[in-house]
Amino acid sequence: MSAFAVHRHREFNPRRAAASSLVYALLLALAVLYIFPFLIQIATSFKTDADAASNPISLVPEMWTTAAYRRLFLNSDFPIWLKNSVIVTIFVTLGRVFFNSLAGYALSRLRFRGRNVVYGGLVAVMSVPMVVLLIPKFLVINQVGIYDSYAGMILPLLVDASGVFIMKNFFDSIPVSVEEQARIDGAGSFRIFWSIVLPMARPALVTIIILSFQGSWNELSHFIVSAQSPALTTLTKGVASLASGQLSAGTQYPIKLAAAVIMTIPVAVLFFLFQKKIMNSSEGAVKE
Repeated sequence: MSAFAVHRHREFNPRRAAASSLVYALLLALAVLYIFPFLIQIATSFKTDADAASNPISLVPEMWTTAAYRRLFLNSDFPIWLKNSVIVTIFVTLGRVFFNSLAGYALSRLRFRGRNVVYGGLVAVMSVPMVVLLIPKFLVINQVGIYDSYAGMILPLLVDASGVFIMKNFFDSIPVSVEEQARIDGAGSFRIFWSIVLPMARPALVTIIILSFQGSWNELSHFIVSAQSPALTTLTKGVASLASGQLSAGTQYPIKLAAAVIMTIPVAVLFFLFQKKIMNSSEGAVKE
């Protein structure tokens, strides 16, 4: 039997085809199960209150209406919540990308006294539940004098332990030899970091961007303890207030899910735009 015939025989193996079909069917079922709640969320946001209450899991509204979205933007503080979330998320994401990568590079390349202690403390912080830190965080923010301000909402979130950990491990995978020529030419540590090493860390940077954006966009507990003014309410706090019936009595399913849809869109778009880069962990790797 020729090699071509053997290849065709293996390609059309009935058992292998049946196993593959079963796996794909299972994956398809899991995908539908995963996406179904999101589809219900979108459909319900275009329903009337009565339709949403009587047909909660229907994917086709009896009467399509944008009343929930109009009510959100015209008859509520939703635009203020959206503006605050956008401001906080942009500053926190940019800050984490810069400071996490800078701290990660320092832990990876610089040899200084107490380096292992700092790294051990970083790992220890990652194991502490964030809810435990809420009261100490409030006390510090209040004592410093930045409570109920954008500074109090943004500054404590500019660096996170997991982001530094990710960047440090990625920098460890980059050979030191790529920096030697620049060091011979007289470049300092920051110049080497900014011009040579950081551009090579694009997969890790994309990971930090997505995690930082998602984390700050969906953050709730920190904003509860850092601000109380209605003018500083973010989307997460505002949507939580909708769940308690802020705008009126009743279930208000359409308006709640309309707000949830708007909250979901930026994170989903960001992930789909960068998913190939975040998965390509070998990008920028250099062989010695």
